[in-house]
Amino acid sequence: MNDIDAWVWWLVGAAALGIPLVVTAMPEFGMLAVGAVAAAVVAALGLGVVVQVIAFLVVSVALIAVVRPIANRHSRQSPRLATGIEALKGRQAVVLERVDGSGGRIKLAGEIWSARSLDADRAYEAGQEVDVVDIEGATAVVI
Repeated sequence: MNDIDAWVWWLVGAAALGIPLVVTAMPEFGMLAVGAVAAAVVAALGLGVVVQVIAFLVVSVALIAVVRPIANRHSRQSPRLATGIEALKGRQAVVLERVDGSGGRIKLAGEIWSARSLDADRAYEAGQEVDVVDIEGATAVVI
């Protein structure tokens, strides 16, 4: 195999590593593919097979060692923007009709909601501000 063929083989290897990346969604295959592209560049420069393999290993290992932990950390984080009922939890509301353990009405985020007190013995009168701690169906649970 001459030097001009080596870079082609590295690119074929990079493409072959790209297939399981797409099929399995495992980013490690993409990092190995980038390592193969780096080895193809080294081969195109006319450097030997040993330098090509070293380039492949260094780039691949560096990407896996640096990028993978960052990607894992980001994938474990919950979304920063709460939506739906999650966005209503923790917000303040104004009592429109007396709220106790059996029910009542509040104004929450510009809408009128049925509500009940978290503590069944506690009641909130019209005009008081309450905090929404949970949403159960179409009922806000407040304190």
